[in-house]
Amino acid sequence: MFQPHLLEGREQVVDTMIGLTRLSNLHRTILAGSDSMGLYLALRRRGFIRVATPSTCRIARGQHAIGLVAGHEPSRTTENALAEISPFLCAKATVAVLIDSREGGSSLGIRLRLQQMGFRIEAGVRCQQGLVMSACRHDFGQMANVA
Repeated sequence: MFQPHLLEGREQVVDTMIGLTRLSNLHRTILAGSDSMGLYLALRRRGFIRVATPSTCRIARGQHAIGLVAGHEPSRTTENALAEISPFLCAKATVAVLIDSREGGSSLGIRLRLQQMGFRIEAGVRCQQGLVMSACRHDFGQMANVA
């Protein structure tokens, strides 16, 4: 059965992710999470054609500027999705992660995982489906060369 409130919630999340990451048609975007296909279709409907998932992208070589993670799963799976897209992200990438409202206080693990990956959390916006958190990493390539 069609549930319009779920569609409206997804559209709100997509709008928020686009705004927080400043996504444009020029950016390569990698998607992950259990709702990555819904996110993929929503972005394609809006004209974003440089969108992929880890399963559709052949080689992970840091060519994507934007990473989006969405789904209705526990934070551990969200952390795994972040780890999965990490090799696809460039040194100055931006990510947006949907943290489901039913998860409660599980955003701490996701925040720590983002920091371990070299990201600095920039913003968080509350939506119908939860919290969309955005983070940027700057000069990650230089940090990797030093280590």
